[in-house]
Amino acid sequence: MSNVNNTIDNTAKLSLLYRIFSESTGVTTDSRAVPQGSIFFAIKGDNFDGNQFALAALESGAAYAIIDDPVIMEATSFKNRLILTENALATLQQLAAYHRRKLGIPILALTGTNGKTTTKELIAAVLSTEYNVTATSGNLNNHIGVPLTILGMGSDTEIGVVEMGASAPGEIAILAAITAPDVVLITNVGKAHLLGFGSFDGVKKTKGELYDYIADNGGIILYNHDSPYLSGMLSGRGLAEAIPYGMEYQRAELLVSSQEEPFLKIRLADGILISTNLVGSYNADNVMAAIAVGEYFGITHKNSAEAIAIYIPKNNRSQLTRQNGNTIIVDAYNANPTSMKAAIENFISMDLPCKSLVLGDMLELGADSQAEHTAILKLIVDIKNIESCFFVGQEFRKSYENLNDRDKQFGLKNVAFFDNSSQLHDFLAKERLSGKSFLIKGSRGTRLEVILPVF
Repeated sequence: MSNVNNTIDNTAKLSLLYRIFSESTGVTTDSRAVPQGSIFFAIKGDNFDGNQFALAALESGAAYAIIDDPVIMEATSFKNRLILTENALATLQQLAAYHRRKLGIPILALTGTNGKTTTKELIAAVLSTEYNVTATSGNLNNHIGVPLTILGMGSDTEIGVVEMGASAPGEIAILAAITAPDVVLITNVGKAHLLGFGSFDGVKKTKGELYDYIADNGGIILYNHDSPYLSGMLSGRGLAEAIPYGMEYQRAELLVSSQEEPFLKIRLADGILISTNLVGSYNADNVMAAIAVGEYFGITHKNSAEAIAIYIPKNNRSQLTRQNGNTIIVDAYNANPTSMKAAIENFISMDLPCKSLVLGDMLELGADSQAEHTAILKLIVDIKNIESCFFVGQEFRKSYENLNDRDKQFGLKNVAFFDNSSQLHDFLAKERLSGKSFLIKGSRGTRLEVILPVF
């Protein structure tokens, strides 16, 4: 990731680029989807070089293309519509940071190990009851997605909501410098991307970079008082103001779900009922975060509850569907040890018939991978109401082989392993599935959504 503080172009050039941006229809990094009159940024990736698509972007209607390969400049008649920089990505980030300062609006930034996209969507839904909100689209929360989100905020935007993701130390600090948030929130911290972070302490340190930004620049922190990790991360940072929220802290009540009403419901201390279309008690913290943000921005609990009630989860996050007599809970956009454990524990607590687990490997855990997969298997060993377990990937398979015979014989019966989701799809397609309940959970790389058509 490029450091936004390493100035590539001088202030005069950035000012000129900002004038061009102000007269454009926006920015894009995808030459396959170029709005007329937009600015194309030729970003490099591990397997592509955006410079190679700059001319195609101009031919498709881009007003300008920002490139960092001088050869492209020399080989075209589009020279007057090409802007050469030392690093196109750094220029994108600098332009976003410049635009953010010009906007003059409050921006909320959030990060976390789990639930950040759902929380971002809930916050945007709540704030949209009274404000014109621009929020991160999908999970475009990295060093490219965050600048694009900022640059997508126009003069009609009253509040920005920016989701930030990270897989290595220092990344949140860079995104915070671009975004310059006034309000920040960390949903939680858990074991994820350990290959990049090195340890759980590395996770906390990186997510805590969002708190560090507020400590250095001022602003407000909203934090889950019920989480000892988040409460602990506040200490020693010299923070002036932190606003607590939380199920326990605010004496909110988690209502019991049923087979007929499986979705999360919460009653606030003031009696307001929060009905959701989310599955899983682990989403309660996400809902409370959205309520807290709404309250900070002057939105009543009643209006927040109405906004949350009509939010429909998507992209395989905490979704429940019923097909052909089967109940399918899909939480397969991503997975780590914390979210996997929470999803399984919630699933076994639900009043559902004939339960089976469909679990994909948890990726990017590095040296901790086998221990963490083994811990999930041992959790399942103690569950008495699971009919079958279907595993996708090599990590669960290797951990299963290291279990003792008793756990295999009595705790993990009716187990099947598959190298990939396509193999599992073909297996399940031959079964007559009816009257069953399934939890589908795994890292994005296992592509568990491939099996959904068989239900």
